Amino acid sequence: MPKSRQRKNKKTFISSRTREMKEDEKEKARLEEERKLVEEKIEEEQAQYATADTLLENDFDIEEIQGKTETFINNNKGTFLAGVLGLFLLAACYFGYKNVYVPSQDATSQTELYKAQQYFAIDSFRLALDGDGSYPGFLEVADDFGGKGANLANYYAGISYLNLGEFENAITYLERFNSNDKLVSVMAKGALGDAYTELGQDDQGINFYKQAANLNANELTSPMFLLKAGLAMERKGDFAGAKEMFEKIKEYPNSAQATDADKYLAKVEAKL
Repeated sequence: MPKSRQRKNKKTFISSRTREMKEDEKEKARLEEERKLVEEKIEEEQAQYATADTLLENDFDIEEIQGKTETFINNNKGTFLAGVLGLFLLAACYFGYKNVYVPSQDATSQTELYKAQQYFAIDSFRLALDGDGSYPGFLEVADDFGGKGANLANYYAGISYLNLGEFENAITYLERFNSNDKLVSVMAKGALGDAYTELGQDDQGINFYKQAANLNANELTSPMFLLKAGLAMERKGDFAGAKEMFEKIKEYPNSAQATDADKYLAKVEAKL
């Protein structure tokens, strides 16, 4: 081969190799930027976990933490259905602190939950469920580990499936979850109400909304689930039942839902 052609081929090879190296560097830079963005998001969510930890330093009183909880929820708007993922998350934080962090004998399952909780906090629900290959997801912890950590994983898995729109799976895991704690039980029942309603099973959904509203009557969660029950009843033509739910909302005058209670009442009364 002539030397001129050899030099040309060599230059072509070097040029091609240089382009590949530049592309590799760009890809590495892009991945590094994505990693930084994820880390920043995790730091933001950890700050919100700190809010929950502050609430847990004393015995739980839902009336006392209402204002802080509403702030927590506002920081998590834009997620599934009524934007209550923040409250679902707070309930999980509270339950985990009282029932998993404190009993040291359940430390293993809590350790396994940690990475999945981080993915959950940044709305990476599929990774939270299935794991990332290095750390297990909620499904593995729920199915393969015992104790209260596995029980909490059932709750997280149910809420994750709810956000992914996989309502039957959400019901499966939420129904596995069992707790005597009022806050997290309220949120689990409300989530079951959401799942059944999304599947078109309004009677089941309404039943769970009522349970959620009445289990631990308070200004924060009760009117929220009364409203959901009332709207579901209105959709199925049970205007008398809807009226009853909307009237009960007025028993919580300091709630956000009470502001519009009369509007909902007037609408259903016109249909009676």
